[in-house]
Amino acid sequence: MTSREYGQFCGLARAMEIVGERWTVLIVRNLLAGPQRFTDLRKGLPAIPTNILSARLKQLEQEGMATRRAMAHPERAVVYELTDHGRDLEPALVALGRWGARTMGGPRPGELVTAEGVAMSFRTAFRPEAASGVSVGYEIRLADFTLHAQVDDGRLTVGRGPHPAPDLVIERLAGQPVRDLMSGARTVDDVLRDGSVRVEGDRALFDRFAELFRF
Repeated sequence: MTSREYGQFCGLARAMEIVGERWTVLIVRNLLAGPQRFTDLRKGLPAIPTNILSARLKQLEQEGMATRRAMAHPERAVVYELTDHGRDLEPALVALGRWGARTMGGPRPGELVTAEGVAMSFRTAFRPEAASGVSVGYEIRLADFTLHAQVDDGRLTVGRGPHPAPDLVIERLAGQPVRDLMSGARTVDDVLRDGSVRVEGDRALFDRFAELFRF
């Protein structure tokens, strides 16, 4: 995978030799949400050429960062998933995402909002110091997809799909209420008052959501 060498005896240089190729970090981002088929990865990265995705996945396997496995019957599908070595990148990706979020307003022309991208936003906005002793499950229904987020004593698990037993369901009805809450642009009272969001469950858990996820 080290097609580009920097000639520097440095951990950062070595890391960039491994993950610095275009698309590699976003593939890792998507796999942080859980095992995915090749078609799932293509859907989550619609602009990536198929041959590039194949090459990057092969390179991640060669580096011991990802592996393939066959799903149990009746799925009969092959999925890619991160190894422990690959998942070790999560703190670095979260830090990069938080740094990049400072430069963002709304989507630029032509930019897509994907489930994996929004899931990464939850990781970057999560405040573990506010989640000590907290155990709560959220289901977040957005325009084109649903995410689940589980917080357990300062740790966050987030991925695509509904939550099996949510304590609170948050459904976007108009605008970008979740993003506005996370950025601090609007409050819980604001988004409930204007009808841009609907919640099912204890209102106090929505207040807690705004405390847990804040850029």
